[in-house]
Amino acid sequence: MMYQLGPWLNSVRVGASSHCRAPPAWLQFLTPAPSHSTAINRRASAIYHPLGLDMAASALSAALAATLLLAASTAGSGADEAPCTRRPVVFAFGDSNTDTGGAAAALGNYFPLPEGRAHFRRSTGRLCDGRLVIDYLCESLNMSYLSPYLEALGSDFSNGANFAISGSTTMPRDRPFALHVQVQQFLHFKQRSLDLITHGENAPVDAAGFRNALYVIDIGQNDLSAAFSSRLHYDDVIRKRIPAMISEIKDAIMTLYYNGAKNFWVHGTGPLGCLPQKLAEARADDGDLDDSGCLRTLNNGSDEFNSQLCSVCDRLTTQLKGATIVYTDLLSIKYDLVANHSGYGFEEPLMACCGHGGPPYNYDLNVSCLGPGYRVCEDGSKYLSWDGVHYTDAANAVVAAKIMSAEYSTPKLPFSYFCKA
Repeated sequence: MMYQLGPWLNSVRVGASSHCRAPPAWLQFLTPAPSHSTAINRRASAIYHPLGLDMAASALSAALAATLLLAASTAGSGADEAPCTRRPVVFAFGDSNTDTGGAAAALGNYFPLPEGRAHFRRSTGRLCDGRLVIDYLCESLNMSYLSPYLEALGSDFSNGANFAISGSTTMPRDRPFALHVQVQQFLHFKQRSLDLITHGENAPVDAAGFRNALYVIDIGQNDLSAAFSSRLHYDDVIRKRIPAMISEIKDAIMTLYYNGAKNFWVHGTGPLGCLPQKLAEARADDGDLDDSGCLRTLNNGSDEFNSQLCSVCDRLTTQLKGATIVYTDLLSIKYDLVANHSGYGFEEPLMACCGHGGPPYNYDLNVSCLGPGYRVCEDGSKYLSWDGVHYTDAANAVVAAKIMSAEYSTPKLPFSYFCKA
């Protein structure tokens, strides 16, 4: 039997716990990047090509990824750590930050080159020039990339499935493909798998695989973006919208738990105020910009979302017997990339590689990446932002490495903790 929970299950209070509500590291402990005025007046280093497959950038990104992933593996759990002692199984839920082709399969969307140019060199349905963070995390476990749940052809679910769909939100909960709907899809996938096994047929994941799997949740950016774009008062977003979003994530974790899941990996949201999409919006003046050129108000909203999410993860860990819930602070990770971009080899922290309009942000709401008249940079490995909303392959490599270092996680467990016997 599959157990269902409802949004009324709010016995876990949303609030700050002792280790979740520290002052934001991205405000206090980072060395600021050059001032905003310096950043927007720097020379335009990009040489634009309509397609520009940047093979050299791909090689550089691959080398950077290999180095960072090895460093993260060593730093996170010791150089002598053994690989997984059982087959890793991962189920992912979220939005375009994690979607490996779900929207393309579900809606027939086609994302041609230059999407995918830096690694796959073909269209994969990812909104990125190459790999997403989830791809790098899978690589670290020596497992295949996650196949989209809705992809009918060529899928391999032996290592799990990806339910993330681009554009997904936590609310409204019954609208495709909200987090609640993704969880329902998983429950169907699990039930069908176990039914097949019961009738003597093969299934890609068995009962033990579901029980020992890692359940990755990365969602909320679209909710938060929409809330602030709706011109709601800041206090209304913080006191009403964010708690409702967190309630949906909590409900998803509890539903999965009461259906046998015990290992969870939950990502906080990144710095919304550092996205070229948000920075390119008209504003009265630059008074809200911080020393790194990001919007303080939006980043404060991201921090509040993460604080409430971390608190819920902490409380659920206490409430759900036998569950391990790891919360990872992506806000600190990604803001550090912006503030100290040159130290990571990046030249453009706030300008989209693929878009329209040129410096300072190369983002135009009316001409997105792949839209009529768009331009794409020659070397994406110099950019943090791929299209104004999503990160580049090179940036995702650094984010994944920092995730695997465990330094930004609570508790500080290696990403591979779940596949140890």
